[in-house]
Amino acid sequence: MTYRTALTYLDSFINYEKRTAFAYKQSFKLERIRNFLRLLGNPQAGLKCIHVAGTKGKGSTCAFTAYILRASGYRVGLYTSPHLCSVRERIRILAPARAVSRSGTARDFEGMISASGLAKLVAQLKPGIDAYSRSCRYGPLSFFEVYTALALVYFRQRNVDYAVLETGMGGRLDATNAVDAAICCITPISYDHTNKLGSTLAAIAAEKAGIIKARVPVICAPQPREALAVIRRQCRRQRAALFEIGKDILIVPGAGRGRQSFGLNGRLGAVPGLAVRISGSHQIVNAAAAVSLVKGLCSLGLARTSAAALRRGLAQTRWPGRCETVSRAPLIILDGAHNPASARMLRQTLNREFAQKQIILVLGISQDKDIAGICRELVPLSRAVVLTQADNPRATASEEIYSRQRALFSRTQATITHGIRRALSLARRQSRMYRRPLIVVTGSLFVVGEARSALLKRKAG
Repeated sequence: MTYRTALTYLDSFINYEKRTAFAYKQSFKLERIRNFLRLLGNPQAGLKCIHVAGTKGKGSTCAFTAYILRASGYRVGLYTSPHLCSVRERIRILAPARAVSRSGTARDFEGMISASGLAKLVAQLKPGIDAYSRSCRYGPLSFFEVYTALALVYFRQRNVDYAVLETGMGGRLDATNAVDAAICCITPISYDHTNKLGSTLAAIAAEKAGIIKARVPVICAPQPREALAVIRRQCRRQRAALFEIGKDILIVPGAGRGRQSFGLNGRLGAVPGLAVRISGSHQIVNAAAAVSLVKGLCSLGLARTSAAALRRGLAQTRWPGRCETVSRAPLIILDGAHNPASARMLRQTLNREFAQKQIILVLGISQDKDIAGICRELVPLSRAVVLTQADNPRATASEEIYSRQRALFSRTQATITHGIRRALSLARRQSRMYRRPLIVVTGSLFVVGEARSALLKRKAG
C-alpha cells in the first residue's frame, strides 16, 4: 500500500470533523471502538496514558506534557487533533536521544509518523477494519476511531513509555476514552459545540468530565463555577483525587526569566523558574497543567523528573498554529481561535504584545461555531478585515459571515474573498498601507492550516 492509497482509504470513513449535521449521541459509540480494540488485542492495555479533555488548550497541554516527559528521558507518544497541514501530525513519537531541530518543518511536528510508516500501519490493520465495520452492530468505524486505533497500535509497536492523548470532541463518548489513563486533565471549559455537547457549561462539563475514571488523579485548570461543580462532583463519585490550579496548585507569575515566566507551588511541590516560549498568557495555565500532570505521575511512582527537565521541556515545546509568527515582512501571526473564549484570549494577547500594530484580520469560521461571539472579540481591533473560507465542508461562506455581522463590519474596511491564498494576497497588499502592519489569520484551525501551508511553501520557494 502506498501513502496516497492509505490516505484515500482513510478518507473513505465518515469524518465528523468535516460535518456539522449529525446526531452526537447516536453517532459516537464508545462500545464500537472498545470492541474493535479488543479484536486488536487491546493495544492500549500496555500503555501508560495521560488523557486530556477540555475546550481550550488541550493540544498545548498535551504538547507541553510530551516535551517535558521527553526531556525527563522518556520515549513519548503524542496523539492530537485536528491536524494543520498533514494527517501525519496527529501521531508523533518524541524520543529523548533526538536533538531538537532548529530549521525546517521537522522542528514543527517533530517525530510525526512517516508516510511509509503510516501506509504500512494502515495496510496491517485494513483487513480487520473492513471485517469489523461490515459486521459491527453499532455501524462502521469513523475516521477518528480508525485513526485512534492506528495511534494506539503504533505506540505499542514502538514501545513508548507514555502515550499523551488529546480527546477529539467531548470526552465521555470520545474514542480516546477507551483507554484506562494513569492520570488525566481537564483544561478550561467554555461554550463550544453547543449543538452537540449541550447549551450550558454544566452539560458541556459533564461530557468533558466523562474521561474521569475510578481513583485516577485529575489535574483541573481554572474553570467557570458551573463547570467546576460538575468536575468536583464527578471526582467525588469516582473517588478520584482532584488537584485544582488556583487552589491546590498555585501559579506564581514572573518567577523566572522572560515575559512568559512563572513558578508553581502547592500540593505537588514547588517548582520555580519556569517559562514558555509560546505567546499568550493563557499558555502559562496550559504549561502549569502539564507540569502538574508530570509531577502527578511522579507522586504515583510512575515517572521521575527534575526541575531542570521541567524547564527544558517547556522551553523546547512547539505548538504550531497558536500565536505562531510565520512571517516578519510583513508580520503574520496564525492562531486557531475558533470560539469566543479563545478569541478573547487572542485579543488580550494582541492588546498586550502588539498594541502599537495596525491589525489586518484574515477571518474564516466554521458553520457550527459562534460567529457573532468570535467577531465581537476580534473585529473591533482591526483596521481591515479580509473574510475567507477554508476548503472544508464545514466552512461558513464569507458572504454569510458578512451578512450575519453586517453592522459590526460596517465600522471597518471589510472585504469578501474565496480561498485562503486570495485572502493572504489581499491582506499583504493592504499591509503596505500601514506603517506597523500585523496580519492575523484566525477563526478556524482549518483556515490556519491552509494559510500555514501556503505561507511556508511561499517561504521555501
